[in-house]
Amino acid sequence: MICPVCGGRQIGKVGVEQFYCWDCCVEFNSHANKTVVVYDLEEDGTLIPWEDFYLESQEIMQAAAE
Repeated sequence: MICPVCGGRQIGKVGVEQFYCWDCCVEFNSHANKTVVVYDLEEDGTLIPWEDFYLESQEIMQAAAE
């Protein structure tokens, strides 16, 4: 198994089709239909999909710039 983000090979299995990359500290799942969803792991243990996290970060940066 190779990390879809950094290409690292230090991957641990944390659940059914759920993996953790020790190199870049993200979780991701891999399904049989070749779809991969990458998650950012928050301090309280919640998983934030990268799309939502990216949009949230962009909104915060825009609000700070105004």
